Amino acid sequence: MKHLITIIGPTAIGKTALSILVANHFKCEIVSCDSRQFFKEMTIGTAVPSTSELAAAPHHFIQNKSIFENYTVGDFEKEAIAKIDALFLTNDYVVLVGGSGLYVNAVLKGFDEFPEIDGTIRETVTAQYEKLGIHYLQEQLKTLDNNYYEFLTVDNPQTLQNPQRMMRFVEVCLGSGKPYSSFLNQKKNSRNFTPIVIGLEADRKVMYNRINERVNIMLNEGLLNEAKILYPNKALNALQTVGYRELFSYFDKEITLEFAIEEIKKNTRRFAKRQLTWFKRDEETEWFDFETPYQTIFDYIKTKI
Repeated sequence: MKHLITIIGPTAIGKTALSILVANHFKCEIVSCDSRQFFKEMTIGTAVPSTSELAAAPHHFIQNKSIFENYTVGDFEKEAIAKIDALFLTNDYVVLVGGSGLYVNAVLKGFDEFPEIDGTIRETVTAQYEKLGIHYLQEQLKTLDNNYYEFLTVDNPQTLQNPQRMMRFVEVCLGSGKPYSSFLNQKKNSRNFTPIVIGLEADRKVMYNRINERVNIMLNEGLLNEAKILYPNKALNALQTVGYRELFSYFDKEITLEFAIEEIKKNTRRFAKRQLTWFKRDEETEWFDFETPYQTIFDYIKTKI
């Protein structure tokens, strides 16, 4: 029996540290599914594991893509499943870790089939987009599927700027009469492993304090300079991300640096709240306080093996 030990939770909760300890305990490798950490040009602002952390256990899908590549969750699903299957050839365990709910679900469950959409609806949506721009699509999705809109706002904001993806979301909503998100994760795709899903959480105040401190650490490590280097490419989808967007606004002289920093903290806190809302929908997840002794978590995993 092959087991995919999956560690989820909000940002800054301690997933990286736990994943390394679990990987070492079960003598296996780590597959990251953090959509922000795929890009090699983004290091500080995405909290990529440190050199010592990467050396502590074999990692995959960390800074393996460029911001100039068009990399979708569907691409990730195919590559991640292929890598996981390859790792299972020599090991009974693999650790999956990350805070990007859509990417976690892509690995654990895959994607679902969507209904056929009348061509006239597609033509209408396309015509409206060409007339009114991306803002029209954003407002339509917000109205037709607010839950998915809110999720994208914090977890995949670059998608909100992608006309093709947004037109697809809107046409599915209009054509089916149902929210786009209602078609996600309904079909159980065949997988060659059994998932053991562990969630880390903390009291809301503690979680927010950890987030604020992480932002301070990022700034001390050079986030401002990293954002300045990336600024000429600010229109790229990959850079429509909390921590960079706010600093780009500062470089554009739209806001002060002090305000930008507070916005990063506020938007990251919102992101963490939405992450929890997304993950809490899965009743199969076993939740632990982030300060739970690691041995307790190891013991729980062993009961599921």
